Amino acid sequence: MCGGWAVSEEKRPKISVIMLTYNRERLVPRAIESILNQTESDFEFIIVDNGSCDRSGNLADEYALKDVRIRVIHREKGNIGSGRNTGLSAACGEYITFIDDDDWAEPDFLEFLYRLAVENDADVSICGAADKVFDEKKVMTAREALVELMWRKKYNMAFPTKLFCRKLADRLHFPEEGAYDDIALMYRLLAEADKVAYHGLPKYTFYRHEGNHSAWTTDHRLLTAAALEEYLYAYRTRTEWLSEKFPDYAQTFRYFEWSFMISMVEKINRLQIRDCGIQLDRMIQELREHREEFLSSAEILDFEREWVGKYI
Repeated sequence: MCGGWAVSEEKRPKISVIMLTYNRERLVPRAIESILNQTESDFEFIIVDNGSCDRSGNLADEYALKDVRIRVIHREKGNIGSGRNTGLSAACGEYITFIDDDDWAEPDFLEFLYRLAVENDADVSICGAADKVFDEKKVMTAREALVELMWRKKYNMAFPTKLFCRKLADRLHFPEEGAYDDIALMYRLLAEADKVAYHGLPKYTFYRHEGNHSAWTTDHRLLTAAALEEYLYAYRTRTEWLSEKFPDYAQTFRYFEWSFMISMVEKINRLQIRDCGIQLDRMIQELREHREEFLSSAEILDFEREWVGKYI
C-alpha cells in the first residue's frame, strides 16, 4: 500500500522524490522545475505543503495540474520531521530521495543517483553538491560511510544528495520534535546499509540564506542556545548509539563528538556569542574531564590541539 492505495510492482515508480514546503513562494518554483526537468522520467514527486500562509501550496497545486507525476498533500503546520513523514507515508517508489524547497537539482540528479545505486548494488547512493565537489568514487561499508559522514568534507548530514533503497526507506521515520531531524536520523540509516556508493560530482545545490533553518552552520554568528542544545543532545545520543552498534569504533565516535565541542568553544569565544554561556561551560567541563583521551585520539587535528591549549 502507498498512501492508502495499492500499487503493483509493475506500476511502482523507480523513485519517489519528497519535498516539504513552507512559505517559500519565491523559491519553490525553481525547486519544482528542477525535478520536472530531470533526464530520468520514471518518478513520482510528492510535495507536502506544511501549512503555508503564502502561495507555496497553491503553486504546487498548479504544477500538479500540468504534470501527473506530482502529488500535493496539504497539512497543518508541523516540524520538518513530521512533514517528511507525511511524504514518506504516501511514497511508492523503489527508491526515496529528498529535495528542499529552497534548493535545486541538476537535470541528471535522479539518473545519476539511481545508476550509482544499481550499478554498485548499494542501499544508499550519494552525490556531491555545489559546495562539496570531488570527482571521486567510493563504495563503502556502513562503518566507512559513517566515518566519512562525520568528517563532513565530502557529504553532510542533510537528506538531499542521497538516494535510499526501499528496504531502508521503510525504516525511515523522522523525529517529530525539534528542528534538526537530519542529525538525529542520518547516521542510523547509514549504519543499517550493507553498502553505500558515493561519487562526488555536484548534482545538487544547497541555497544558503538567512531564512534557512540551519543558516547558523555556515554563519556561526546566528548560533542560538536552543540550536546548540539540540545539536549537543543529538551528538551525545549518536555517540552512545553507534558505540553500542560498533564497539570497535567507539573511540572514533567519541572523538567526533569532542571535535564538535571544541569547534563550538572556539567559535563562541572568537565571535563572542553571548547566548550560549551555559552550553559553553558544559562543553569546557566535558573536554577537561576527557582532555588526555581527546588529545590522544588518532584523528585529532593540529588546530584542535591548539584550541585545547587555548580554551581548555
